[in-house]
Amino acid sequence: MFKPIKHAKVSDEIMNQIKSLISEGVLKPGDQLPPERELIKLFGVSRPPLREALKSLVAMGFLEVNPAKRTFVKSVISERVEYPLSLLIKTDTQKIFDLIEVRKAMEAWSAFHAAKRATEQDIKQLESIIKGMREASEKGRSWERDDADFHLAIAQATHNTIQTHIMSTIYDVLRESVARVFTDRAKVKKLLQQHYRIFIAIKHHAPEKARARTLEHLDYVDSEVKAFKNQKSSS
Repeated sequence: MFKPIKHAKVSDEIMNQIKSLISEGVLKPGDQLPPERELIKLFGVSRPPLREALKSLVAMGFLEVNPAKRTFVKSVISERVEYPLSLLIKTDTQKIFDLIEVRKAMEAWSAFHAAKRATEQDIKQLESIIKGMREASEKGRSWERDDADFHLAIAQATHNTIQTHIMSTIYDVLRESVARVFTDRAKVKKLLQQHYRIFIAIKHHAPEKARARTLEHLDYVDSEVKAFKNQKSSS
């Protein structure tokens, strides 16, 4: 994936390689970069230009460093959208329905193109996420992250870098929105069944069916959010 550096401005070459990998979707939002020592070997460079390049990419918003000093690929629009969007929904719960409308447009498109473009690796990833969500639900563990991972993995299976970054941006909003509504085990089971039907359509490379199954799923989410909201207002 990474190539030895041959040109004079070493830090710029490192930056260009990493930005290209992000642009091409090889490196996706949330992916962790190899440790510094490994990157030095992969690029064939010394520590100073590598650190200079990584620092610049962090400053530009392509990468982020967590408290444990690990470096991750960042959604290129996360800071500008995610926090205000989450705050807007929390202060005006009606906005959750606006989010579902947008999700219908975005995710129906994602499912359609994922069914056309998904690789064997993409399909295995989706299947693994469904399995993890099922096991978490059956054992009474938190399943919301698996739910959000499923929708993000469909976006990744489109192999459209912009779509992947947009979905990554609203990842936490998706996770928080389902956690508040789907507390009943029977309803979570229904979500799982719907996910499985979407997965089967993608696995069989049936774009129209994948789109239809996604819209059915989000119509169900819409109806449950409305019921939850009505119950809260009447209590």
